[in-house]
Amino acid sequence: MKTVKISALALAMMGVFATSANAQSAKANAWEGAYGQVSVGYGMFTPSVGTGTATSTLSPTAQAYGYGPTSTVSTSAASTNNVNTATANLGLGYNFAVNSQYVVGVGISYYPGASSGATGVLATGATTVTSSKGAPAIPVAANNNAGTLSYNIKNLYSITINPGYVIDKDRLAYAKVGYTGATIGLSGAGIPYNAVNLTGYTLGLGYKQMVTESLYMLGEVNYASYGNKTATATSDSGTALNQPVKGTGLDFLVGIGYRF
Repeated sequence: MKTVKISALALAMMGVFATSANAQSAKANAWEGAYGQVSVGYGMFTPSVGTGTATSTLSPTAQAYGYGPTSTVSTSAASTNNVNTATANLGLGYNFAVNSQYVVGVGISYYPGASSGATGVLATGATTVTSSKGAPAIPVAANNNAGTLSYNIKNLYSITINPGYVIDKDRLAYAKVGYTGATIGLSGAGIPYNAVNLTGYTLGLGYKQMVTESLYMLGEVNYASYGNKTATATSDSGTALNQPVKGTGLDFLVGIGYRF
């Protein structure tokens, strides 16, 4: 009886391995399945900073004459530089075969670390404050060089759908479309560090070339567009800053991956 049970178990295990082998051999094309990859390259981020506000609390003396209690002036960015940086990318995904010539993949990618920094100047406009007690209106002078800010990009990620064309078992051309997010870190003289999380869409094109049975080389170009978010901060002097920020990104990557 024990011999019969062992034989039955052995037959069941052989059946599992045979089923697994048949599943592998039943792939519609060589690019169907899971993959992981690592890439390095060059990236650029172009910011767009809209008109914001700087709100300050007036002094007790001014408030005693009926002014205030706050004064708000417009703010804008001047001479904002692009981020130009080396970058790295980690990616995982799975390709579903449509037929022998096409796949539709699902991929996630993450860019570890932070970019190099770039700078811009925050300029303020002018306004007047009026008195509730009949005192003359007081002009609040413009300061066209309120301070230099620095910023960088970090925590960049994307989730994409990747339709691909199977050229043959060793070559794959593909596109990417999906959702992306990134964090802008802002700081400056008298302004503490502030993080703004941007989200948007990403588009890309890529090519993969097998170099061994499982390893492949890849090249990609990716574009991202991030929608408007408001950066908020309070300066050391108590001025409340609100500035809308958006931007676009572009990167070029080369790397190596493993096709399972």
